[in-house]
Amino acid sequence: MPEHQIFTTAQDRRIAYHQTPRQNPGQGPGVVFLGGFKSDMSGTKALYLEDWAQTQGHAFLRFDYSGHGQSSGNFLDGAIGDWFQDALAAITTLTTGPQILIGSSMGGWIALLVALAIPDRIAGLVGIAAAPDFTEDSMWASFTPAQKAELAQGQVALPSDYSDDPYIITKRLIDEGRTRLVLRTPLNLPFPVRLLQGTADTDVSPAVALRLMDHAQSPDLRLTLVKDADHRFSTPECLSLITAATADILARSAHA
Repeated sequence: MPEHQIFTTAQDRRIAYHQTPRQNPGQGPGVVFLGGFKSDMSGTKALYLEDWAQTQGHAFLRFDYSGHGQSSGNFLDGAIGDWFQDALAAITTLTTGPQILIGSSMGGWIALLVALAIPDRIAGLVGIAAAPDFTEDSMWASFTPAQKAELAQGQVALPSDYSDDPYIITKRLIDEGRTRLVLRTPLNLPFPVRLLQGTADTDVSPAVALRLMDHAQSPDLRLTLVKDADHRFSTPECLSLITAATADILARSAHA
């Protein structure tokens, strides 16, 4: 694996990334992967998609948000708006032309924010267990009065299904997230959207995908529910569904 590269955002955050160039000018939109909360760009889905894009000749970009992976910053200092700024900077600085955004979990929310900011640059969007507004609708809504009181003092610790270490949720994450909600106002996505969701996902309920599908305005939006798939959505069958959804959008953009 080649060493990652670095670019610096306007906020002076050093963002680590890997980029595969387009193999020939006629290969259509590039592909950008946006990872989830506390994840990094070396996960199974990111690497699988990079290999697939390279074999297909498509440009591909994966990166770490600030406070994640190889990028600068402390995770606990970050919030949705910071990571949205990182993603927007990565796409506008490192890519040219239309892009297909593939957002996993929190990355689905970040992808929606990017799409609202630069709709003319977006050829399509694939959401994998997309989690828009999760700081409000999943975290805050599920906190007990005691947890809310603890959070008011600065932070609260939550158990994690993926690590022995708890998730530390900061007051800033919740407060700043309220300024980035996308399911309370019109959500116009003027391009193909594919939502992929496992029915056994205990982190993001299928109800979230149904709510997003109902709320978003798109000329071509489809939701695929996969029985018994979990939040990781990383089995060979699930990975194939991600690339199939991406290929479908690429094919539609070629005939647009």
